[in-house]
Amino acid sequence: MSEEIPKTHRPAARILYAGGAVAASERLLPEETPIALSFNGSTQAVMMASPQDLEDFAYGFALTEGIARPEEIESVTVQPTSLGVDLQIWLKDEAEARLTARRRSMVGPVGCGLCGIDSLEEAARKPRQTPDSDFRIRPEEILEAMRALRAHQPLHDVTRAVHAAGFWEPGAGLTLAREDVGRHNALDKLAGALARRGLGEGLSGALVLTSRVSIDMVQKAAALGAPMILAVSAPTASAVAMAEEAGLTLAALAREDRFEIFAHPRRILLENPAHVVL
Repeated sequence: MSEEIPKTHRPAARILYAGGAVAASERLLPEETPIALSFNGSTQAVMMASPQDLEDFAYGFALTEGIARPEEIESVTVQPTSLGVDLQIWLKDEAEARLTARRRSMVGPVGCGLCGIDSLEEAARKPRQTPDSDFRIRPEEILEAMRALRAHQPLHDVTRAVHAAGFWEPGAGLTLAREDVGRHNALDKLAGALARRGLGEGLSGALVLTSRVSIDMVQKAAALGAPMILAVSAPTASAVAMAEEAGLTLAALAREDRFEIFAHPRRILLENPAHVVL
């Protein structure tokens, strides 16, 4: 019998206490599946991830980790196994040296984006510089983008336990979104979806995240050439420093009618910004 890709969620028995009453019932919970990313026959990373949009995951991981650009990928095969899923990614010859240089072999829990790297230098690698563009956004569009992402989270709607990453474009709104139990996996899947549509270089739009912003999320956004990150939670201090270095606009803690800008505010069209110094 051939193996099948696991489902994205399944019911779990629970005991619910609410309003002083106790009842037995079920809740849908997201699935975590070991996903191996194998490049040219050798496993490079194993991540715990949601078993959906896996080809996007393959392309996005290769791109944001600096292993290969989309045009350097010859093929991706999604191979279910008894232990998980093996993403078999075959690269063109020119990507071989980059693959060797990465030297990653990691098993990543869902909350971590730097697990298994083999040097302190790799953890703090310099980000790609964000390309110059005419992209600008109004404050009300930032709040609109955050609201729009909430409407593109079907797995979160049934489980309340996964992250999302979306891409917002001026005049078009939220055009793509991907979900995963891991925040960095969701961003990789979005990166792959953008790259497969020919939008993986020099984006003219904002990445919209449901998670906190850590240093690895900024590294991945910079690798995509994104000019802006919008996030619902706070950034780390190191992430702010890296966004400054990369030339990337970072706005976070975006809720209801407010948000906070931490790096490169020039892309946000504020009223009376002259008295604000960052």
